[in-house]
Amino acid sequence: MAWDAIILGAGAAGMMAAIEAGRRGRRVLVIDHARAPGEKIRISGGGRCNFTNLGIAPERFLSQNPRFALSALKRFTQWDFIARIDAAGIAWHEKTLGQLFCDGPATQVVAMLVGDMERAGVTLWLDCALGEVRRENTRFTVATPRGVQKTKALVVATGGKSIPKMGATGFGYQLAERFGLPLVQTRPALVPLAFAEQELAWMRPLAGVSVHARVSAGRTGFDEALLFTHRGLSGPAILQVSSYWREGDPILVDLLPGQDMAAGLRAAKAAQGKAALRTVLGHWLPDRLARQLAEASGVTGPLAELPGAALDRIAAGINAWRLVPVGTEGYRTAEVTLGGVDTRALDGRTMQAQGVPGLYFIGEVVDVTGWLGGYNFQWAWSSGWAAGQAL
Repeated sequence: MAWDAIILGAGAAGMMAAIEAGRRGRRVLVIDHARAPGEKIRISGGGRCNFTNLGIAPERFLSQNPRFALSALKRFTQWDFIARIDAAGIAWHEKTLGQLFCDGPATQVVAMLVGDMERAGVTLWLDCALGEVRRENTRFTVATPRGVQKTKALVVATGGKSIPKMGATGFGYQLAERFGLPLVQTRPALVPLAFAEQELAWMRPLAGVSVHARVSAGRTGFDEALLFTHRGLSGPAILQVSSYWREGDPILVDLLPGQDMAAGLRAAKAAQGKAALRTVLGHWLPDRLARQLAEASGVTGPLAELPGAALDRIAAGINAWRLVPVGTEGYRTAEVTLGGVDTRALDGRTMQAQGVPGLYFIGEVVDVTGWLGGYNFQWAWSSGWAAGQAL
């Protein structure tokens, strides 16, 4: 059968592109090997879907060309998607740092998108394996268990490699290479960091402890929650910085951002000289963390017995804790994939591949990766919308 557009992937970007093309009168087929559409939407935000962010800005997206995303993000903004959420009667709230979540389950967003596709006349094939994709003259052919499908436009919205248990694969990258498009090396992003056994032995007793911290990699840092786990460090601050961290480099952790611990400990020594270090640290930090830090310092006596140099050393371990991760937890727990189809090979206005008319790449498969907090969904909505206008 011949279609005006075939979209590979029924995720956020794919469904958005399908809706826009369908509303423009195009005959659209969406194909996905999953049994249900929008699975990443369903599990996102703890099941509440962090669907966008009020602070969308180009500097909050990582890419070899960060300004590539600007055209799509400006033409279909967070306010445009919020308007659709409102029109669908989906209640939402701002959590922190401009992050917008549904009040109810994330399945409301999936239902909205599926309903919009149905009303736009889009055909959706789920649980449908993709076979060979070829280009014959000015058309593309896609082999499926339901027969070979032909189309004038092919949109690749297959996502990245993150969360393989949900069926994520590198299919989109393979397809890009097959049509001669360059790739930016991919790696897990927004992912917990892993550490050597000596650091883990210290962290494991703290599993479950969360603190507000500043975590930096190079010149980039984030002030958000840090979570100790049995496997290392996680939490928003760690996930954010993981996108900027590179193997072999250190990260710097400030467990009390905004608090000069050297001055604080000296003041405590003057006012509470008989107090133990653990007791004093417990005024600022969770008890288990205060105890671990005190034990690690080797200090057993009261503060009055500690020289200034010892206080400075303890303070540095709190305000400037230097760690060298050995890696990340990988695609298994990564929220997104960094890298992907090189933006130099795409038209930023339409998302069409340069030199391959009718071929489009949108969403996570492209070398555009947002911060944690709704940025990647907004890129999906915006890039999908942009392609939908061109189909």
